[in-house]
Amino acid sequence: MIRFTDYITSEEYMELRRRVGWCEFPLEEAQAGIDNSYMIKCARDEEKAIGVVRLLWDGGYIAFLSDVIVDPDYQGQGIGKKLVESVIQRVKADMKPGYKVKMCLMAAKGKEPFYEKFGFSERPNENLGAGMDQWFLLEN
Repeated sequence: MIRFTDYITSEEYMELRRRVGWCEFPLEEAQAGIDNSYMIKCARDEEKAIGVVRLLWDGGYIAFLSDVIVDPDYQGQGIGKKLVESVIQRVKADMKPGYKVKMCLMAAKGKEPFYEKFGFSERPNENLGAGMDQWFLLEN
């Protein structure tokens, strides 16, 4: 039975990243990301972490939906949908009256239709350019 918790260890988080082929980084760095998240939701099968989502939010008008990861063995079961819904519900619950919050994300290639079901708009479009990012690496 799948259950949802508000925690994940850095080891579990990095294992999920490995399972979907995402880049790896030191556990200390992963833990900092977990600790500084506004919200974490982890899907578990028994005790095994099988999915995660992070919400980064400044408490103002910008929120970032990050790291929607579901173990490939569990994809297609609605777990990702529940994870994203939990983040959207949390932002709406924590907004103050009159607030307007823009939630942003960087979809993995080919996953745009998944996010469109929640009302996200694909970029670029007639009003907005493409999302952009950059990795920095400090060599030892």
